[in-house]
Amino acid sequence: MPLLEANDITINYLLESPPEPSSSNNNELVVLINGLADDLGTWSYQIPALHAAGFTTLRYDNRGIGRSSKPPGPYSAEQMADDLQGLLLALATKGEVKRDEGFHLVGVSMGGMIAQAYALRYPNASLATSSSSASGQGLRLRMKSLSLCCTYAQPTAFCTRMFALWADMAAKMSVADVMRDVTLWAFTVPFFRTRTEELEEVEEAMRGLDMSLEAYLAQLHVIQKFDTTSALGGLKAEERVLGGLEGGEVMVLAGKTDLLIPVVLSRELAELCEGGRFVTVKGGHGCMWEFPEEFNKALVGFLRECGEKKA
Repeated sequence: MPLLEANDITINYLLESPPEPSSSNNNELVVLINGLADDLGTWSYQIPALHAAGFTTLRYDNRGIGRSSKPPGPYSAEQMADDLQGLLLALATKGEVKRDEGFHLVGVSMGGMIAQAYALRYPNASLATSSSSASGQGLRLRMKSLSLCCTYAQPTAFCTRMFALWADMAAKMSVADVMRDVTLWAFTVPFFRTRTEELEEVEEAMRGLDMSLEAYLAQLHVIQKFDTTSALGGLKAEERVLGGLEGGEVMVLAGKTDLLIPVVLSRELAELCEGGRFVTVKGGHGCMWEFPEEFNKALVGFLRECGEKKA
């Protein structure tokens, strides 16, 4: 997978087109942002469905994970939104991303927070610029839609206490031990009972997670301090849609039984987003892995609808 310098870090990314040419959606670009302690492999269950629907996909390792740089933290959602902007501008400058054709932005969990920060910092109404790439000046990167999956506008008292516990566990035990705990929150009881082989694969991946304590805590800081309630409330008061999008082009998606980021928090996020829609699918926080067919159906359907509006 290629590496690219953007926003003063090295970013590992994977830009993939459908294996066969498709007239459907004209190979529109979908940008995918991972969650806490997850690399670009997060989207393995979504990529085939997106390609089958005619979409080109861009996924990448956030700072602190995978083959991307792991500079000292703490990190912020705004900083990581700037990483994405730098990546997009650099790819456009290289001609790998088509100028002025737009993209759909999808984020899950922490990735949904980064996506919110991106939409606030780089709305369609503004002309995108990059402090790290002079050649990117004047390049407009237009969002076609925004999908915020299994995420929130603020952590509230419940998640705040859970994340503080994770920080303590990581320091006193290990990051891998925290991820073992996260596995218990992310999947449903039937998954543990009936899908033994998949469960063992997940647990093996958690045991083998290559992430230092420093990098984990730097990313954890993003979700601990994240809060867009005021910004979203201000947009709603002015009847403006997040990211400069139009009504119906922002979706908040949640797993019906999400315990890690309770569904009520995702619903509150949807209510804060002017013109936003709220969608639920089977499963909990790991719905994109446990029930990929339903997750993919909801996501692809939304992307197609928004793509048709912009055609």
